Amino acid sequence: MFEALTEKLSKVFSSLSNKGRISEKEVDEALRQIRLALLEADVNFKVVKSFLSAVREKAVDAKVLESLTPAQQIIKIVNGELSGILGKEPSHLKGSARQPSVVMLVGLQGAGKTTTAAKLALHLKQSNQKTLMVAADTRRPAAIEQLKVLGSQLDIPVYFEDSVADPVQICRNSIRRAEEIAASWVIIDTQGRLHIDEVLMKELVDIKKAVAPSEILLVADAMTGQDAVNIADEFNKTLGISGLILTKMDGDARGGAALSIKYVTGVPIKFFGVGEKASALEVFYPERLASRILGMGDVLTLIEKAEKTFDKQKLEKLESKLRKSEFDLDDLLEQMRQIKKMGNFTQLVEMIPGFSKLTKGISDKESLDRTRKIEAIILSMTGEERRHPELINGSRKKRIAKGSGTTPGDINQVLNQFYNIQKMTKMMAKGKLPKNMPNLLGR
Repeated sequence: MFEALTEKLSKVFSSLSNKGRISEKEVDEALRQIRLALLEADVNFKVVKSFLSAVREKAVDAKVLESLTPAQQIIKIVNGELSGILGKEPSHLKGSARQPSVVMLVGLQGAGKTTTAAKLALHLKQSNQKTLMVAADTRRPAAIEQLKVLGSQLDIPVYFEDSVADPVQICRNSIRRAEEIAASWVIIDTQGRLHIDEVLMKELVDIKKAVAPSEILLVADAMTGQDAVNIADEFNKTLGISGLILTKMDGDARGGAALSIKYVTGVPIKFFGVGEKASALEVFYPERLASRILGMGDVLTLIEKAEKTFDKQKLEKLESKLRKSEFDLDDLLEQMRQIKKMGNFTQLVEMIPGFSKLTKGISDKESLDRTRKIEAIILSMTGEERRHPELINGSRKKRIAKGSGTTPGDINQVLNQFYNIQKMTKMMAKGKLPKNMPNLLGR
């Protein structure tokens, strides 16, 4: 996510950090490079101009330039201004005084509304809020069936009628159904449409009048850059949208839409999608995303993901073993499986401050293949070997390699990584953080 932009900004800040004192001229050169990076990332020109003006005004202040750490001060200023154009404060879902609260999902065809409806419903379910999904897209082939399948997989009820029914009436009827099952939220999956299609846009206006939604969220593809910004602006003029959900953010190396859309439209981003899984929906926190863009990680989101995924008793058991320096290959296997449940490994590593560079050039498939290979190797070991890897000699390595479809060299690599992790956990148990942590992790 934002890989290209993050890399360019990191180079700018790295060059500033190498200087003891920074002049106004050097600040201007750094801002020129930041300007080019943002424009290449397809950020709206007005946004770039306003952002750089605000940064320069604060960065050339005498207190900043004459401080002992001017580069860090400038990075802090950039981080704050980035958070500002992203929206400053998070914008959460707002329910209505009378239940059920209704969320209308609107947008172009292919933006990912149906899968987003399921992701949003799961997000609410995880907060112990009962949700009814509504299949109001009667024109796209298999749209109703797709939502029914997703509802079945997530154990979330879906209201639907046949494909010849009127979408406005379907939505009206769904409210009665939600009241019958005591649902707190109704999520309406509408048909994708162009904002210039007057007939279909009027249908959305009619649905809005019929169900009085507390939220009208535009689902937009982040990879379309400024097109997403323009579409949001047009939908907002016609419909009055209350928020945005940006999809495919995990595939957006530039970031133009995310960095422009709130400033241009005035509409806040509420969520963003980072993968195909139903759990791959994140609440949009401007400050956290700004930190990710600057390669500073996002520890809070990582902790929240871990709290949702990890088994509390297993974590306590692991913590006890770590304190006693008893971490073994069985524990490594268990933690790998827990991490896989949290989501994409590359995205998780990017949330750890200073670790974003470790995933450069590694695709999602490569990281998954690497994880599967390590799993196969550990599962091909005996219980005794997993508890006491020092027993694994040459002949045992050949047997493990044959059982896992790998090579003795692969076994050596896994063992070396394990010993490094073991060394790291022993140091951390003593309250020390290794300076060469990335190297210890075998990256």
